[in-house]
This record gives sequence, structure tokens and C-alpha cells, in this order.
Amino acid sequence: MPIYIYNSLSRKKEEFIPLNPLKVNIYTCGVTVYDESHLGHARSLYVGDVIRRYLKYRGYRVRFVRNITDIDDKIIKRANELKISWQELVKKYIDSYFKDLAILGIEKADFEPAATENIPDMIKSISVLIEKGFAYLAGGDVYFNVRKFLEYGKLSGQNIAQMSTGVRIEPTEFKKDHLDFVLWKKSKPEEPYWDSPWGEGRPGWHIECSVMSMKYLECETLDIHAGGRDLIFPHHENEIAQSKALTGKPFAKYWMHHGLLTIKGQKMAKSLGNFITIKDFALRYHDVDLLKLFFLSAHYSHPIDYSEEKIEEAKKALGRILILIDKIERKRPVIDNQKSASEIESSKERFIQAMDDDFNMPQALASVFELVNLANKNIDDLGFVFNAENTIKELLGILGVSLKAGLGAGGFGLSQQDSILTKEEIEDKILERQQARNKKDYELADKIRRELEEKGIILEDTQEGAVWRKRL
Repeated sequence: MPIYIYNSLSRKKEEFIPLNPLKVNIYTCGVTVYDESHLGHARSLYVGDVIRRYLKYRGYRVRFVRNITDIDDKIIKRANELKISWQELVKKYIDSYFKDLAILGIEKADFEPAATENIPDMIKSISVLIEKGFAYLAGGDVYFNVRKFLEYGKLSGQNIAQMSTGVRIEPTEFKKDHLDFVLWKKSKPEEPYWDSPWGEGRPGWHIECSVMSMKYLECETLDIHAGGRDLIFPHHENEIAQSKALTGKPFAKYWMHHGLLTIKGQKMAKSLGNFITIKDFALRYHDVDLLKLFFLSAHYSHPIDYSEEKIEEAKKALGRILILIDKIERKRPVIDNQKSASEIESSKERFIQAMDDDFNMPQALASVFELVNLANKNIDDLGFVFNAENTIKELLGILGVSLKAGLGAGGFGLSQQDSILTKEEIEDKILERQQARNKKDYELADKIRRELEEKGIILEDTQEGAVWRKRL
């Protein structure tokens, strides 16, 4: 079955046909390391991770590159505010970024190049653009001449007049046109710099993505270029202009843009001070599967508004999955007879159909919950539920939902770090409660249940006896 992707460049869904039939090259814009990564970054990272996972699942060899911007005005400003060197600042936040990837359970890209590691390549590319007449030197800066590139505006769907009102104007008396963007920026006194044919300076933001994507993907036309919708103009528009001017070839075949994460209707951003860091979320909720299920509630291309109420909804959804798996695992010692069922295969097919349709993750997740419901209805059909459990885990794995809360003997989601009670102490309390019930001392039994609940342990009475789980 073919995969279809909504291409921001053509503004329609297109059948995905990579340049190499079995290999897919993907580049996505990464973080600027001047502060902690927040949930807006997490959504971008997660969307890229799921796309990568699914394409691998469908048999493609995926080469995935995500850059790190480690020099720009924000970094210099923040380092000055903290009275530390810019190198110390970026090292701190690069290390922090990789910790965030581990917290989220997202694999590193095949390459995560930093801009400062690739400045000689950027200088070479800028030199070629000058030679071709697409760029010019002005007062120590180098600018791209936008009006020389006749296709400028194709991605954002704007004409020159419309762009004139939205572009960030860099103040300079030497700039030929206010739309022209900087390729090389002359360094001010006390700012970091690199030597170049045009003097001491540093690369502009746009050129780094063009150069590093082609270098590390080893191609001049990418299969997929991805990033946030807020990057379409001017960042991605500028990337297209300078890259095609450089090589004469289309820069990317498919452009994918995810919607922004908002909080109370506003974009989550460091500049607005309304952001929640990835680490703060993990400390508060202890399980990033909740964040992923929240992300899965909306199509990747749509905006999504964060609220505690929506995280509570994700808790309930995750609880449904974990409770089912706990029930199945308690039955596993009885028999493990794998039996196929057409309903399971149908749900799996619907999952694939949804993901093939522009990575429709909410519909894909809905097919997983179809299986959860089916397994609950057929909980005594051991062959069915074991097969369903394996399929649920397989499909959730494609979506990056690890269920790392896990299953343990007697219950799920508990580690000794999560509770002040050890597993042995919990089981002793359960035994004490059962003895109280045997003596018809229901007041004591209820008291023990309440004490466990206060410590985050939920009891469930079954035909096989009481079992426990961690409260999500």
C-alpha cells in the first residue's frame, strides 16, 4: 500500500515516492541551545521520531539528520546575562538536550551536527553563492539577493509585497533590499567569530541548515524536510532559495510541517515565559507516555493546546491499556497459546491505513484502543488476548509509547523509587488485609486499602485475589 504525505510545497497530499526506492533521507530543524527544551520542542522531536519509526516499520532504510544551532544572537545574549562564555552555555544545554531525548525515549538522529562544527563548509557554500551572483558583500556582512531567485515565495505562498510586511528586518545601511537575508554576519567587538574571506564573523541561521542537511544526508535533494509550521517563512523559504541557487536542484521533494503547541491559546515559547520544560513534566507526572498520548490526540499538522485536563485524559487512556495488560500478564502462567484472530488483523490493518494517510496518528491510536476493547471483552479467551497484547505492544512501539511504567509480579508501574513502600511491604499489607477480611474485620481491611491508596497503590479484587497497581 502506498504512503501519502501532505506536502507543504504543493499544498496537497502526494504519494510518497523517495528518490531511492528503499532509502529515505530526512532532515528536521533542531534546537537552539540557550535554555532548557520545553514541551513545544518535545512535540517536534516526537513527531519526527514517529515518522522515522513508521518508515522503518514499512521497510525503508532511514537516514535521519537533526541539527543543533549552537551559535546565534540568543546564545550570545544569554551567555552575557549569565556572565559565562558562550561555549560553556552551549555545552550545558547540549548535554541537557540529550538528557531530554533519553527522558522522552527518543533515539538520537543518525547525525546531530552542531553549526560551529561545520563553518568551513558554510564558508565554501557562501563563496559559491557570491560567485554565481546570488549573494553580495555589504559592510562585512554577506546577504542573499532574494529578487535574483525567481521562485522565492513558493513555499509560503506569498508574493514579494506580502513578504515585505512579515520579514524580520536586520538593521544595516548596506543591505540592497529589506527582504535580503544574511548568510554571513560580521561580529561585533567581544562577540565570537571565525575567520572568513569577508572578515571575522559567523554564519547566518538559514545557511547552516542547507549546508548540514546536504552534507550529512550526502545528497543535494532531500526526500523529506520537516519542522514547525512557524519555520515556513522566512527560515524554510530562505533554505530553498539558497540551496537551489547553490546546486540548481530542488532542495527537498516533500516538506512536512507540524502544528505548534500552545498553552491557553498562546504559542509555548521561551520569549513568552509560558513554557513547561521536558524535565519539569517528567518530574511532575513520572511517565512521558502521558505526554505522547496527549500529542497523539491531534494530527501532527494541527495545533494542540496543552492543559492539565488533557493530561488527565491521557492518564485514563494509559490506565486502560496498562490495566488490560496487567490482567493478561496474570493469566500468562496458565497458558501461552498464540492464536490468530481476524479482528486483531483488521485492527492492525486500520492502524497501517491511518499511518499511510499522512501519518494520521489519532486514527492509528484509535485502532489500538479497538484492540484494547476487544481484549477486555474476550479476556477469558487466552489465545486471543495474548495475541492482542503482542499486537498492542507492537503498534504502540511504532508510536513510541513504551509502557515503561512496566509490569511487575503482582502489579504494574511500581519501582522502589516511585513509592516509599517496597514490593515486599505492599504484599505484606495485602496479606494483612486478606486476613482481616477472613475474620470479617472489614473496618481494618478498608483502612489498609486507604493507607495504600494514600501511598499511590491501588488495589483491585479479582477471583485470583487482590492485585495492586501504581496510581497514574
